[in-house]
Amino acid sequence: MEVIIALAIGVMAGAGVWLLLRPRTFQVLIGLSLLSYAINLFIFSVGSLSVNEEPIVRPGLAPTLADYTDPLPQSLVLTAIVIGFATTALFLVVLLALRGLSGGDHVDGREGQP
Repeated sequence: MEVIIALAIGVMAGAGVWLLLRPRTFQVLIGLSLLSYAINLFIFSVGSLSVNEEPIVRPGLAPTLADYTDPLPQSLVLTAIVIGFATTALFLVVLLALRGLSGGDHVDGREGQP
């Protein structure tokens, strides 16, 4: 399970960084989204990857990560997802306004010029 999560985080982060370096603004926006999803998955996995464990401490069990799943990373990731959607929506509006004003979606505003 840990290897699959690590590979997913690595692939998403690598693809996000590659898209961030592209010359089009839409590709940069998708790269930011992929990078934020990779970071969210990393934060979520830090809270321990427990299957069928209680999310809170029960009486009689020691309060260790072996006996329960830490709810703090889950709440942080949920908040980050909501903020990420709002930021992506704002960037899309700015992207559409930029395309309408400049006639293109190149990052530096120049199409095909060195």
